[in-house]
Amino acid sequence: MNTALQTVFVGIPPADMSFFTKFAAEKGWQTETKETILDKYIKSRPQNVDISDEEIMAEVRAVRYGKV
Repeated sequence: MNTALQTVFVGIPPADMSFFTKFAAEKGWQTETKETILDKYIKSRPQNVDISDEEIMAEVRAVRYGKV
């Protein structure tokens, strides 16, 4: 039996979310919402970054517009 996980995204009406979450738990599947994924990402980021707002904006401009 292949135990590797495959990630899929499913659109579920909010009214059915509790049913789907319960069903997934019974099957041993992992479920995450966009909000929980974002929360985990935010919590994993460094708290004290030694960079100024000007340096951040220069990087954003370089990525978006290809220039500083």
